[in-house]
Parts: sequence; C-alpha cells; structure tokens
Amino acid sequence: MNSFIDLSMPVIKSVALAILAVLIGLKVIHWITKTVEKIIERSSLDKTLKPFIVSLVNALLKVLLVISIISILGIDTTSFVAVIAAAGFAVGLAFQGSLSNFAGGVLLLALRPFKVGDYIEASGFSGTVQAIQILYTELVTVDNKVIFIPNGSLSNASIVNYSVKSTRRVDFKFGVGHEADSHKVIEVLQGVVGNHALILKEPETFVRMSEHGESAIFFTVRVWVNAQDYWTVYFDIIETVKRRFDEESISIPYPQMDVHLKQQ
Repeated sequence: MNSFIDLSMPVIKSVALAILAVLIGLKVIHWITKTVEKIIERSSLDKTLKPFIVSLVNALLKVLLVISIISILGIDTTSFVAVIAAAGFAVGLAFQGSLSNFAGGVLLLALRPFKVGDYIEASGFSGTVQAIQILYTELVTVDNKVIFIPNGSLSNASIVNYSVKSTRRVDFKFGVGHEADSHKVIEVLQGVVGNHALILKEPETFVRMSEHGESAIFFTVRVWVNAQDYWTVYFDIIETVKRRFDEESISIPYPQMDVHLKQQ
C-alpha cells in the first residue's frame, strides 16, 4: 500500500500542479491579452492590424501554456514534438481549414483589399468591417447583425469595397406613360436633381430617355454624390420625383417605378 502511495504521489502532484497551472495560466493570459489590447488601442498602429495582433498574441500564449502543461506532467517535450511531427500529415489535414484561415488573414492584412470601417460585399454578405481576427473577419450589417467570415474563403473571394472611393454614382430609371411629354419629363427630372444640394456638379448629371417599354417610356437618371450621402440622395430623389410627377400630372404606370438599386 505504501509503495503504491509512494509511486502515485509524484503523479498526483504533477496533475495537481498542471491543473493549478491551467487555472493561473488562463488568468494570466487573459490579463496579458487585455493589457496588450489597451496598449495597442492607445498606439498609432493601423486599426486594421490591432484585433489581428491581439488575437495572435492570445493564441501564441495558449500554445505556450499547453507546452508548459505537458512539461509539468513530465512528458518529454522532445518526444512530444517528435510525435507531433510524425502525425504532422494527419494534424495538417485536421487543421487545414484553420491554417487556410490564418494564411488568409495574413494575405488580407498584406494586400489590404479593405480595412476596418470599410463597407464591403463579399462571400454573399455585406456590412461594415469591424475587425480582422486571426481566423475570421467580423462584419456588422446595416441591421446590426455580426457576421463571421472565414479569412480563407474571404481572401479567395471577389470583394466589392464601397468605401475606397470618396464619390459614388446613384442610378435611377423612372417610367412614365406613353402619352407623357418627354421634354417635360426630362425638364422635371433635371430640375429635381439640379436643386438637390448634395448632388455634385461634377461629373455632370445624366438625364435621358433610355427605353421604350410596352406599358411605359423609361428615363435614366445618373448623379454623382459623396459616398456618405448615397442613401440620403437616393431616397430624396425617389420621393421628390413622385411628388413632382403628381404636380405636373405626369402619369406613372404600374409598376410605378423601375429603380436600379445598388447596395451600399
């Protein structure tokens, strides 16, 4: 009995120390990560890099903790590394997605197709980039949903960045009845866009008849605005054109309007 206790005591001590190390280590990692995050937030470092560095530091510290636990348990780390190397192929297959996401994150930070704060459309989703983490990029949609897109798929996807250019074009297509005076329609549309304070004078606005439909004649309107004014101008023009058409007795067939809408 005594010999069993003597033999088991080192194992019990190692396990107890390992558990203690896990508890303390996780708290220390949490504290270090928060400290690094605060330091980085106060630094002049590009805000796109900040969340990636924080998540990378957190991951590396946890890897070091795992290695320390293995050492405390008395497992030869050299043998452990050899085992991992021997099982490298299987591990690589198991973590292929994660490794791809990590590499994708590095590519996104190196090539910079977007940065934190940009409004993008990619992988079937659209939203404002909140953070580029070590494995995922966070998007916040216009209705305040958070979408996590794997960096691997994002780095290989077509990305539409609506925030790169300072100006954007807003396109409209309005339909009127065949009996309407086309010159009057163009005059009304030109007046609507010409009187809007947020529409830029350059490039010049475009207002022309563009299509003869079965139930309507269509007029295309293209105006340029500052990127942040896109939706304000879009809704203002839609509302004002309807009001002005009613005032000028210009008929609008059903469906009333065919408007070419671009996502922000």
